[in-house]
Amino acid sequence: MPTVPAEKPTEPHQHRQVAESFGTDAERYDRTRPRYPDALVARILGASPGPAVLDVGCGTGTAARQFQAAGAGVLGVEPDARMAEFARRTGIEVEVSRFEDWEPAGRRFDAVVAGTAWHWVDPVAGTAKAARVLRPGGLLAPFWHVFQPPSEVGEAFAAAYQRVVPDSPFDFRSVRPALETYQAIFTKVTDGIREAGGFGETQQWRFDWEHYYTRDEWLDLVPTTGPMTRLTPDQLAEVLAGVGAAIDAIGGGFTMPYATVAVTATRSE
Repeated sequence: MPTVPAEKPTEPHQHRQVAESFGTDAERYDRTRPRYPDALVARILGASPGPAVLDVGCGTGTAARQFQAAGAGVLGVEPDARMAEFARRTGIEVEVSRFEDWEPAGRRFDAVVAGTAWHWVDPVAGTAKAARVLRPGGLLAPFWHVFQPPSEVGEAFAAAYQRVVPDSPFDFRSVRPALETYQAIFTKVTDGIREAGGFGETQQWRFDWEHYYTRDEWLDLVPTTGPMTRLTPDQLAEVLAGVGAAIDAIGGGFTMPYATVAVTATRSE
């Protein structure tokens, strides 16, 4: 479920209260958010000139740990100090800052990545900063999980959320196909890369996979999504009750199809 307001009065990266709200429960976030395909990690490292990786919006370190396990040296940049502290406890070096404001101090990297985070970065200023810190031939590779729960679950979530937060800018009642929604994000990233300059042509890399969620597993994940992190406990409980009932009605669980998509570009010589 994309966490971008439906009416879009501003760009996603300008919604700082949402962008920096995920540390409300960093442990739950790290426990429930899915890993990224190992094939994606391997392809990014294979296309980079070396093993030095900068992870933008590294959160609790999910992707950073995967790159580290694959042999990369990883530095994370994360605006939420709570998320950064969790990542540090798992062995990731992290500096707390918005990427646009972060000072690289002359450091250079072979890849700049961002796992489900680049839409919180200014698409032009962020790309210009990536170009500044990448070595020639280095790779910019933000990536996202594209997913959409079964219609019964999505409709129950939309109805419950609209009921408890009727004036919210998030409106899930008329949900477009997930890939169509995310494609708008990918297009904005591509446009930002072209406008900032310093990179070759963009590519999209897609990795398809799936995961089975029990009722309890999905209800454990839902509170970590952007629209939910700022609800009161009572509001959250009401939304989860509606979603849980919908999952019970379809047998107590469901298989989620995922497409993990990266938008990549190589730093010009």
